[in-house]
Amino acid sequence: MEYNFDCTICGKCCYGQVPLTVKDALAHADRFPLAMIWTPVGRENKYFDHTTRLGSKVNLSKRKDIGVRISPAAYIPPSLPCPELAEDNTCRIHTQKPSRCRTMPFSPYRDESHQAELLIPRENWDCDVSNEAPVVYRDNIIVERQDFDREFDDLLNQADTLRRYADWLLASVPSLMKELNKMAKKKGGGQVIVSFFSLLPRLPEVDVAEFAVKQHPIVEDFITKTSGISALKKYHKHYKEYATELERVLNQ
Repeated sequence: MEYNFDCTICGKCCYGQVPLTVKDALAHADRFPLAMIWTPVGRENKYFDHTTRLGSKVNLSKRKDIGVRISPAAYIPPSLPCPELAEDNTCRIHTQKPSRCRTMPFSPYRDESHQAELLIPRENWDCDVSNEAPVVYRDNIIVERQDFDREFDDLLNQADTLRRYADWLLASVPSLMKELNKMAKKKGGGQVIVSFFSLLPRLPEVDVAEFAVKQHPIVEDFITKTSGISALKKYHKHYKEYATELERVLNQ
């Protein structure tokens, strides 16, 4: 079976949170407000093995463990567009855009054989799935796979760093385990949002001061964008706390 798909005419998917590789998060620190997203995946989930390969396995008790997808992300409310989305729904940084945007609609966070459902446009999207659109997926294989393979390789290469980060942070912040346990039990799943700053000690090659200079004005902009909007209260709170961390570095 084969699938036709073309999303280049749309732009409606360029809203809200976008998972990034560590490499892309650092490269775009002057464009997107960043966070670390921890997403628990139960053993019964069909993506469990794939998740633990790219992420981490966490023991909640002697008889239960979960996979955890750990991802840097452009942490943006679903009602707000990507800061680089132009008024005509085109990407202002098309030639430098993150791997996640290049690989769309496919996702290396799931096995290649489980990609078909991602090719079904969501309600009100304008993706072209007609026979005139290019064939992108055939017999559970991605046809044009350069971007998919590049992103997957980056995720695989950063996996050891993120596992060490996860072990260290879970040991340092006991409340994080409680939050993961809570989200693992939540119907429909959930996420734990952690400051991107928590990852920086595991990235000794990063100049933290230089990173803060790039990230701070972006976070301040999103503090303004979410101010006074009750539906975006949790985002506003995260941005303010994150801005305080960045300011400590800038004031040193």
